[in-house]
Amino acid sequence: MINTALQATYRARLFRHLDGIVVAPSAYALYSKGITKRILNEKSVSVSELSQATNANEGYLNVALRLLASQGWLEQEVDNINNVITYSANDKTATAFELFPLYEDVTNLLKLSEDYHFRKFEVAPFKALQAIFDKYKDNYNLDFSKDKTTREIQEQVLAHIEGIILGPTLVHLAMNGAFHKYFMQASFRPEEFHNDAENFMKLLDMLVYFDLFSKRGETYQFTDKGLFFAKRASAYGVTVSYIPTLRKLDELIFGNPLSAKDQGDRSKEGHVDRAMNVWGSGGAHATYFKVVDKIILDIFNKPLEEQPKGILDMGCGNGAFLIHLYNLIERHTLRGKHLNEHPLILVGADYNKAAIDITKGNLIQSEIWAKVMWGDIGDPDRLAADLQEDYGIELSELLNVRSFLDHNRVWKAPVKPLEIPSSSTGAFAFEGKRLSNSDVEASLAEHFGKWSPYVSKHGLVLIELHSIPPIIAAKNIGKTAVTAYDATHGYSDQFIVEVPVFHNILENIGMKRDERLSAKFPNTEAATVTVNLFRN
Repeated sequence: MINTALQATYRARLFRHLDGIVVAPSAYALYSKGITKRILNEKSVSVSELSQATNANEGYLNVALRLLASQGWLEQEVDNINNVITYSANDKTATAFELFPLYEDVTNLLKLSEDYHFRKFEVAPFKALQAIFDKYKDNYNLDFSKDKTTREIQEQVLAHIEGIILGPTLVHLAMNGAFHKYFMQASFRPEEFHNDAENFMKLLDMLVYFDLFSKRGETYQFTDKGLFFAKRASAYGVTVSYIPTLRKLDELIFGNPLSAKDQGDRSKEGHVDRAMNVWGSGGAHATYFKVVDKIILDIFNKPLEEQPKGILDMGCGNGAFLIHLYNLIERHTLRGKHLNEHPLILVGADYNKAAIDITKGNLIQSEIWAKVMWGDIGDPDRLAADLQEDYGIELSELLNVRSFLDHNRVWKAPVKPLEIPSSSTGAFAFEGKRLSNSDVEASLAEHFGKWSPYVSKHGLVLIELHSIPPIIAAKNIGKTAVTAYDATHGYSDQFIVEVPVFHNILENIGMKRDERLSAKFPNTEAATVTVNLFRN
């Protein structure tokens, strides 16, 4: 049994691993193109000037530099009035930048893996991983006899490299069934799991080094530490799923800004492993759904005449959330006792037609009646019209719910500017171009303004992802996954804003938050997820 202190230690290591998966290729891209040298020479430079001088795509350059600031290696200054973002060296910059060449091997490993099956362990990438592991075991011959700050930065960089060694490995093992209950409870031999027992044994030996397995003869068994990480392998999933983007950073920042997305076709997204992303997301959301349950129970235990006629899940994915909500209402609410005379209308809407088909199948299998249709989160008017025309359902009579979706809307420039300058520190881009923080806030306000007429009666339940300022992120290294969130979302044209910014935007357009039924995670200034019920 792992005590609370040890769990905190392991969790902090996991967060540092996530940092490493995005920071290593970002830092090496900046180093290899001379950006870090220029910053050291000039001490302070605006991202616009740096972009012009190096012919970089300003939006993605800003994302990369903000990641370094979130690691404590640069200082970010944001002037949203004049739309100027400046990055300056601090007392850690030179030491950190000198270590960026150590990221070369893991960055090349990410690129090499593109040529091989994205689920299997193949010989060439495994040999590259083995070579990195050998260097890692020797601490890359770093001298740890220097001052405390230098040692801390050295350990930070090594933790990043460890993240690329372990993160993708744990995800692939988990998705391939290696963390099945059988393997967790009993000792096993490599040939029980993998045809290439020789190389798989070498991989397991790496994990023995990290104390994830113990070894006796040629049999292996999980350690308590190994069980901790195996049970949380999905926590790596979302970040690892964006490796198709991370391996293209040279192009994204300094060449074709569409190079990652252009890898895909009509049947496959190029910039993300969507199946892995969904798998990773599912493992991370259970805590937030508990708060949503509290909101749902509150609403559907009110007098029947005050309740919404049903629920619309915008971005229904595979239908699991709708199924969960129906079962919750049926079994634990006043409404559930009166479904015959007050049937619950369920509507699932999604932009992805494959998701629509999957949702339909899962609902039928669960014997739950629902309407499933195409819908665009950026166009509620069309959704409302389609609902009325096809099914005679008023969108405003439904409780609207969605999770981690609004930040992933298609970019639309605002019609009107903000009345006051943005207060965000974010790094936002669209196809390589930097978006002003004020435009992002104004666009978000207009986006929710479109939904306002449809949620005035019964409300809008939102689970949303957020950024935090780099200065706060740097104080909370090992306590938050925000650096990974900022990278994966910033490089893929998604728009996560800070919690206070998000709340202010909705308040300013008249959408009031029910504080009694709201929560943030963690409940500190470093919060990156909120659950809220908004009403007009």
